[in-house]
Amino acid sequence: MAVICALILNHMVQYIKTRLDASFAALSDATRRGVLEELGRADASITELAEKFQMTLTGMKKHVGVLEQAGLVSTEKVGRVRTCKLGLRGLEQEAAWIERYRQLWDARFDELDKVVEELKRKEKVDGRKQRE
Repeated sequence: MAVICALILNHMVQYIKTRLDASFAALSDATRRGVLEELGRADASITELAEKFQMTLTGMKKHVGVLEQAGLVSTEKVGRVRTCKLGLRGLEQEAAWIERYRQLWDARFDELDKVVEELKRKEKVDGRKQRE
């Protein structure tokens, strides 16, 4: 039973890492972030997105494909028009990952502030001793 639980847990961790990798890869491109912003306002066809970002249909299809693989966008083809909209999943896991590192860096900077304050205090004390 413990082996099965370990395998399931390992699979879940790998799934989350893969999902984070796909999300951050998708979000690493300014055009794809712009597409998400546009789709946050309203659904749009690939043609409309391509025109908005002044790129070819092929280029926009590739961007939308990356976003779709990450689960950030979904598309639906009706006739000859492929309409894009925001995907169903949010970025909760990505935000949680970022938050953990933000807290880590905040703690490190707090410790650095303490060191700097201690050095300043010692510098003041040493300066007084030299004047006496």
